[in-house]
Amino acid sequence: MISLTRLNGITFWLNAELIETVEATPDVVVTLTNGRKYVVRETIEEVVTAIENYRVRLFRKMKEAAADEL
Repeated sequence: MISLTRLNGITFWLNAELIETVEATPDVVVTLTNGRKYVVRETIEEVVTAIENYRVRLFRKMKEAAADEL
C-alpha cells in the first residue's frame, strides 16, 4: 500500500498493485485496473517513487521470508 493525498488534503492508502496509469492533466490522476480514478496532490514522480519504495519493501520481506525457511 502507498500513502497518497487527495486534493482536499485527506490522506488515504492505495493498493499499488491496482494502479494501471498515472498521468498529469495537469492534476495528477491515478487510474486503477478497475477504472476508478483518484486525483492526488503528489507529482507523478512522487507517486512512482512511492510505488518503487513499496515494491522494494515487498521484495525485501519476501527475500527475508525465503531466507528464514532455509
